[in-house]
Amino acid sequence: MDTQKLQSYIDDFYRDLGRLNLDRWNYADGCVAVAATQLYEATGDKKYRDYAIAYADSFVSPEGIIRDYKPEEYRLDDVLPGRALIFAYKETGEKRYMAAVERLLKQLETQPRTLSGNYWHKQIYPNQVWLDGLYMAQPFRMEMEALTGDTSQYLDICEQFERVRKYMRDEKTGLYYHGYDESRSIFWADPVTGRSKNFWLRAMGWYIMALVDTIEAMDRHVYDYMRPMQDTLRDALRSMLAFADPETGLLYQLINMPELDGNYLETSGSAMTAAAIFKACRMGLILEEKYRPAAEKILSSLIDLRVVEKDGKLKLTGTCAVAGLGPDVGRRDGTVGYYLSEPVVDDDVKGAAALFMAYAQYLKLKKWEDGERWKA
Repeated sequence: MDTQKLQSYIDDFYRDLGRLNLDRWNYADGCVAVAATQLYEATGDKKYRDYAIAYADSFVSPEGIIRDYKPEEYRLDDVLPGRALIFAYKETGEKRYMAAVERLLKQLETQPRTLSGNYWHKQIYPNQVWLDGLYMAQPFRMEMEALTGDTSQYLDICEQFERVRKYMRDEKTGLYYHGYDESRSIFWADPVTGRSKNFWLRAMGWYIMALVDTIEAMDRHVYDYMRPMQDTLRDALRSMLAFADPETGLLYQLINMPELDGNYLETSGSAMTAAAIFKACRMGLILEEKYRPAAEKILSSLIDLRVVEKDGKLKLTGTCAVAGLGPDVGRRDGTVGYYLSEPVVDDDVKGAAALFMAYAQYLKLKKWEDGERWKA
């Protein structure tokens, strides 16, 4: 595994905040900051700590107001960067960061929900649950529970995962559909099940990272809460890896269609899968001897095949730029053709963040493999 090449790419990426869109509070750049916190934990290198704090500082005013944050839009995506604010608060003790975090918590207090109890993905997506949204909100909530010593939100957090398994998991493959409309009224939803049409890799990548990150933040004594999520994680990983490319270990944009013309091995979702596996191995949630080789194969392939030199500079290739569902009729309809029509781009920050998380979790597992581990 050519970690030197990857480290060179990471060093260039984190040289400054110039790759981020600092004009807009957004989840993609938030992921880059969260990845920096994980690299700091893995290496102790202060440049990653300083990067995450600089990101938080660029948005949070002395009064704790988050620039360009619009809570009335109820976007779960806007909650994810709050994890970088929690880190900044813990590292500096500055109250403005906690004031900003509390603003995000206020959004979740009134976030619209489905009748069954899950958050709407956004105000413009009524009654809809997307796999992405679990990663955007639930690890943040659990990190705050850990920080405050509260456990009052545990049941609600865990039940949102349980309902996703109930309503969005395909019994035949064990994979999860990208979206679910409880009202069954949106054009992309099956009129009987409410599910979208396909299994998009990055959506499942968000989902398995949400599971493992939420479990990591839990109090280790709450076994009754943790065990069902652990079982769900194992089942999801087993189901995904059944469709991995035998040669590279990478996974396809449309997970269960490896033979489909035009389908491709996608970078971000593959990296998310490796990140979740490495962390789950370190935490003892899955059998290391069974799953670690798969994660190492993914990470090695990403470095060898997707971190490539172009015009004298390393770039990360093969990331789906974006994918969603609706809201306009006929747009982003969840079909095979739709998922294969979205651009595949270089140096997408979501793909980079996922790769950096995978590497950070690889380093943490290596660092702690003969030492202290998180235990349930």
